[in-house]
Amino acid sequence: MKLDKLLLDGKKDSIEVLDKIFGTKINKQLISNVLYKTYGNFKGRKAKTKQKNEIKGSTAKIYAQKGTGNARHASRKAPIFVGGGVAHGPKGEKSYRKRKLNKTEKRNSIASLITEKKNLNNLIIFDDFTKDIKKTKEMYNIIKKFNIENALFILDKNSKDKIYKSIRNIPNIKATDINHFSAFDIVKYNKLIFTSSSVKELEKRYI
Repeated sequence: MKLDKLLLDGKKDSIEVLDKIFGTKINKQLISNVLYKTYGNFKGRKAKTKQKNEIKGSTAKIYAQKGTGNARHASRKAPIFVGGGVAHGPKGEKSYRKRKLNKTEKRNSIASLITEKKNLNNLIIFDDFTKDIKKTKEMYNIIKKFNIENALFILDKNSKDKIYKSIRNIPNIKATDINHFSAFDIVKYNKLIFTSSSVKELEKRYI
């Protein structure tokens, strides 16, 4: 399959891409499952309450078992007492079981999302960035020129080095590389931007 490749001066070229990434069958159920697992794993599970065995203090029985007329109790660490342990409270991050996401699910969901972006004309492939762009204003003018104000840039290493400092402070724009993006990132942004080299790097994972 051939797709348009844009140069920064606005001229068009073409690039050959893999059908299994850019023209695959869109699996909505798989996308939904992957997003559910990804979002769930992003959430921090840091809340932690102390159980009865984690409270510091005396373990002595507070009064005799019988003869007082009161209910029987052991130590003051019981959950019914102020300052005691908490029954069935959150146990922190270690006790939280992460949802498993295998490589095939990740790859197929990303291919489905990329194909969907292409079908909606929200996919752009740029030629590699060869010139250093150091000014945020200069990068913003490029973004405005191509109408990509809300976009995820998936770049090759050289292109990222050339433009990262000028793009990192622009709102609603995320610049990353082929190793650090997820299905959640693709869904979050309206436009998806690749470079020629990042496309080839992505394709190597599917061959």
